[in-house]
Amino acid sequence: MRGNRDPLAGAEVSIRRVYSYAAYWLGDGAEAEDATSEVFENALRYRASYDPRKGEPIAWLMGIARRTVKATLAARSQSAAEVPDLPVAGDLESETIERLMLSSAVARLGEHDRELLALRYGADLSARQIGELLGIRTNAVEVAIHRATARLRAELERQEGGVGATAAEGGSGSAPEAGRL
Repeated sequence: MRGNRDPLAGAEVSIRRVYSYAAYWLGDGAEAEDATSEVFENALRYRASYDPRKGEPIAWLMGIARRTVKATLAARSQSAAEVPDLPVAGDLESETIERLMLSSAVARLGEHDRELLALRYGADLSARQIGELLGIRTNAVEVAIHRATARLRAELERQEGGVGATAAEGGSGSAPEAGRL
């Protein structure tokens, strides 16, 4: 690759990050795996177009991942997806309620907030890497993520107020999932 850093070096870490991002938007399973495969197929095909002066390899890959996930979501049919049978450990009812509340709260956020949270917590990118990917300054990314997280927490607290004691068993006034943000 004539002096350019190979954007696919260290693929093991990149695969996990791309899959995590895809799973954030598409759900764990075959659809996220297919999207991840498509990202790396495109990365191999367009490997020569990577320019290290424009950012880190992970930012380049996540740009491909964003386009792939967006296309997959656009192509999704309106039919209900089958729910896979997965072995579950722990308190299924409370975990299900927490996941549904979190999913509902995230869905109420704007597209920009959802994308920032997906890149930060789904793909585990740093603010600097997100800034490179989106073409904005690192401090602007940090502020935007902080605000998106605050809006998510506020939405979760609003939901908890309406659900009652079943979902609020955490006792701290915020959903356990919100503490991970």
